[in-house]
Amino acid sequence: MTTQLTPPVEKRPAAAAGPAPGTRGPRRPGAWTPWLYLLPALVVLGALLVYPVYQLGLISFLEYTQAQVSGGEPTSFQGFGNYATLFSDPQFRQVLLATVVFAAACVVTTLAVGCALAVLLTRVRALPRLVLMLAALGAWATPAVTGSTVWVFLFDPDFGPVNRLLGLGDFSWTYGRYSAFALVLLEVVWCSFPFVMVTVYAGIRAVPTEVLEAAALDGASQWRIWRSVLAPMLRPILVVVTIQSIIWDFKLFTQIYVMTNGGGIAGQNLVLNVYAYQKAFASSQYSLGSAIGVVMLLILLAVTLVYLRLLRRQGEEL
Repeated sequence: MTTQLTPPVEKRPAAAAGPAPGTRGPRRPGAWTPWLYLLPALVVLGALLVYPVYQLGLISFLEYTQAQVSGGEPTSFQGFGNYATLFSDPQFRQVLLATVVFAAACVVTTLAVGCALAVLLTRVRALPRLVLMLAALGAWATPAVTGSTVWVFLFDPDFGPVNRLLGLGDFSWTYGRYSAFALVLLEVVWCSFPFVMVTVYAGIRAVPTEVLEAAALDGASQWRIWRSVLAPMLRPILVVVTIQSIIWDFKLFTQIYVMTNGGGIAGQNLVLNVYAYQKAFASSQYSLGSAIGVVMLLILLAVTLVYLRLLRRQGEEL
């Protein structure tokens, strides 16, 4: 009896299932769909930011004093007269220079301390690392008013423990201009370095260990490893934390106001934010105070645009 062999049937992959005839496939989100999701947040931000900024710019072009706040006659249009008065004031130019120098000192010191502690976190064991992280996060979470008050007490000439430990007697840190700025700088660095430390530490942990081991085997010191290996690889992160620190330190208000009692003796420790507050609310010159606010807004807007451009460039590189 002869058995006929049937050749094996070649299996072909099934065709991808498509929409049934007469039906529509899944709809793709349109170009306006993301904006619909963002619309509630944009409405809130518009109500909280756009209108106050508009009012700030409007008052800076008007003659607005306490009489107008109390319901007096309508204000007269001054044009750029308030800005001309502001930039012709020697005190404003001095305060602007002091703000730039002080913010630069705060940024450089904060970056140095934060980067150094980030490298230290990679060198210590788990328990000291945890303690340092918790202490840093405690400083980061402390409100500015509370931290400033505590630092004033620590450096108080009569009751503070710092002068006793350093043997400074009744030396007043807030009496001199530079010592007061130094005291505020220490407090600003204390509450700002955790952001830099945690961010840079996360970046260092992302660097391949083989690169660091190869640099160590070549005989590079820790400083050389940081300068030639880590810093170039962490450049995008360093740019971000630098721009953020510039924005935060340039608009400093609480620490200066609390620790120097409103700007120091005879205004020797004024910065732009405190100077604008004094002009607007202490002297009732709301137009000049608004003009100072607009100048600060333009400076910070320029810094923010640089920050966004660097972020965009970083995204293109990635």
